[in-house]
Formats: sequence, C-alpha cells, structure tokens
Amino acid sequence: MICRELEHRLSAYLDQELDATDRQDVEHHLHECQTCETLHARQRALGEALRAQLPTFTAPDLLRARIENAIRDAHAEPEIAHALRAARRWRWAAIAASALFVLSAGYGTVATLREAPSRSDITQEVLASHVRSLMPGHLTDVTSTDRHTVKPWFSGRLDYSPPVYDLAAQGFPLVGGRLDYVAGRPVAVLVYRHEKHMMNLFVWPEERGSAGAAELTRQGYQFLHWTGGGMSYWLVSELNGQSLRDFERAHKQMEGAAASASGEH
Repeated sequence: MICRELEHRLSAYLDQELDATDRQDVEHHLHECQTCETLHARQRALGEALRAQLPTFTAPDLLRARIENAIRDAHAEPEIAHALRAARRWRWAAIAASALFVLSAGYGTVATLREAPSRSDITQEVLASHVRSLMPGHLTDVTSTDRHTVKPWFSGRLDYSPPVYDLAAQGFPLVGGRLDYVAGRPVAVLVYRHEKHMMNLFVWPEERGSAGAAELTRQGYQFLHWTGGGMSYWLVSELNGQSLRDFERAHKQMEGAAASASGEH
C-alpha cells in the first residue's frame, strides 16, 4: 500500500468500515510509515474532539427510517454501498475543514457547516412529528393552559424564547408545549386545541423577515407556514385550511398587541 491509498482509506478505517483484510493492510502501512501514522493520529484526535464538543440529538423517526432504508439498499446494491462510503468520506472532510477553520479563528467550540433544509424536507419532518405527537404520551412535555407556565418551561432548554399566546377566547385554547427536532435544530412546539382536534405550532428563529402564509397539504394533513416577529411558524393539523387561517389571524393579532404593549414601555 502506498501513502495515497491510505489517505483514501483512512476515514473508513477510523469509522471501522473496512473488512479484516483491508484493515490489516492499513495497520501494516501505519506501522511502517511515520508520516501516515502522524496523519492518522491527527484525524483520530479531531474525531474525538468533534464527538466530545458537538451536541448530539436523537434522530427523528422519519430520519431514522430513511437511514435504515438506505442501509438495506446499500446491502442490496454494491454500487450504492460504494456511493455511500464515498459520501461519508466527503462528509468527514467537510466536518474536518469546518472544525479546523473555527479552531484557527480562535473560537472555543467546534462548528460544522450544513445546507439549509428545503421546504419539502421541513414539511416531512413536521408531519412526522405531528403524527408521532398523536400517540399516547407524546403530545406535550409540559401540560398547561397557562402561557405563563408554558413559556418559562422552554427557558434553558432552547437558545431562544418562543412567543406563547393565550388564544382560548378565539377558540384555540392552549394545551401545552414540548421540545422537538426539526430543520437541523431543537425547536419549540406549542400545542393548541380547536374543538376536538389538536394543532401543533412549530416555532424557531427566522432571520429573513416577514412572509405571508403558504398553505400545503400532505397525506390528509393541512399545513400553514408563515414568518414574522423574527420567528418561523409551521402550523399542522387535520383541520381544514380555514381553521388554520383563523388561527394564524388570531395569532398575528396577539403578536401585534404584544408588540404595541412592548413599545409603550
């Protein structure tokens, strides 16, 4: 084995993806080549630093299913397995480059670069979370109709404070809230009820300003997405579109009233 071959196999070796023969070849070369052993030590240390400093999250059910399907396909199709290994090597290189850039800039933490998820991806994640929430015991982490109980509950659990409004007078009483993971980050989910139906309102920061509502339908569920007040909102329910639009209007009225009251002080 020459040094260039080892460079191509090193990431797979560190991730324990090589078979016994290839692994033995790599270890023999590392034993003979001090330059490659130094490279191996550096990449191993970087991997340990990433695992120690980066946050970890439980994969959403939808993502877990996609990964399991990809693994099954990879076992069935050798060329897919090769593509997945190549993608993983590129992913490792991207993480390493990003981490080294942040460390060289003098930051005390390691960060990675990722692409912004598409609206379709977010819709699927929100849908999976909504369906999962309807299972027994998954709807709320904090159960209360009092926004002064629900809003403080998120403090210390998120890096932002989601607005929580009491919309009972408009026909949408608050049920509670929970944490979820959407669009590559932990997010707040506020649970409301309309008649006998549950509505999940996903909330996370948005820097691109305000935008009007967009309606979507997926697998019999209705979605309404809008931005405002520095937040992105995704509302989902099996209710009809008119009910979701009524909720959005009531929510924006409360948001405007809160902004006016804040400006008076």
